[in-house]
Amino acid sequence: MRLLVLGGTEFAGRAVVEAALGRGWEVTVFHRGRHEAPEGARTLRGDRTAPGGLAALDEEPGAWDVVVDTWSAAPRAVRDTARLLRGRAGRYVYVSSCSVYTWAPPAGYTERAPVVEGARADAGPTDYARDKRGGELAAVDAFGADRSLLVRAGLLLGPYENVGRLPWWLDRTARGGPVLAPGPRDLPLQYVDVRDLAEWILGAAQQGLSGPYNLLSPQGHTTMGGLLEACAEVTGGAAELRWTAPEVVLEAGIEPWTQLPVWVPPGSEGYAALHSADVSRAVAAGLRCRPVAGTVADTWAWLEDIGGTAPRRPDRPVIGLDPEVEAKVLGATGGV
Repeated sequence: MRLLVLGGTEFAGRAVVEAALGRGWEVTVFHRGRHEAPEGARTLRGDRTAPGGLAALDEEPGAWDVVVDTWSAAPRAVRDTARLLRGRAGRYVYVSSCSVYTWAPPAGYTERAPVVEGARADAGPTDYARDKRGGELAAVDAFGADRSLLVRAGLLLGPYENVGRLPWWLDRTARGGPVLAPGPRDLPLQYVDVRDLAEWILGAAQQGLSGPYNLLSPQGHTTMGGLLEACAEVTGGAAELRWTAPEVVLEAGIEPWTQLPVWVPPGSEGYAALHSADVSRAVAAGLRCRPVAGTVADTWAWLEDIGGTAPRRPDRPVIGLDPEVEAKVLGATGGV
């Protein structure tokens, strides 16, 4: 298989490149040159947002079996690239997001749930949900419904994470001491290891799949306890997890998801939207998810290898809880 990855040097795109190289595929990476592509991939450079930025692709001879695109800004960048490639690629895989669904989708929502309105394939940057939906529209417009695959990913974790969610918890447990662990401990979580996402994408492309797929682990793949206990164990066991009731966390003014990454209080519309998607379609199409302990251990090994500081995307919010706020809540409650 000949694969073209648009991006391919960070997180999801990088995972796709490494998985394809591991399968013996011929991989070309088109990127801006800010980061090195994985060894073994052929590199083309260009900036999709600049005039003439697609010249390297336009001048490249030959064709590809599959294109994978992880773009998450102005949809017109997807439109322009997909139009350029529609006669030279067999299938266009656009890595979208469950954020395209009208907020807040109910628990158990499928790919048929309503999507955000107002998105356009030719739009400039708007907001994350409409940008991703616009990217979907652009892919389908250029390649048609039968040659475009829309991967609606949810929470992504794993090595190379540049958002900061799992790295923050690993750093926090590595510091040791009492840790504010938002409860309940048995709260079911739904996420996908970025490497499992990558393997599913490649398998789906080989099968010739098309249309939208929710791409997350099955509901309850692990729990908040399973995730944080794995973090505490892999970082040396010096952390003391103090499970704290959701109402105590919220009364302290702590923001779910951002200040305490991954966690959303049970019963909230956010919890249903972020941890309760129906992924039966993806599972039937071959999705397999590794245990949480593997994801945590491999992410910690990567962090240690790069010196302990994870890269951060500048277009994402700051992640994590101020140590003084954490100490104040723990001092007032002692955890439960």
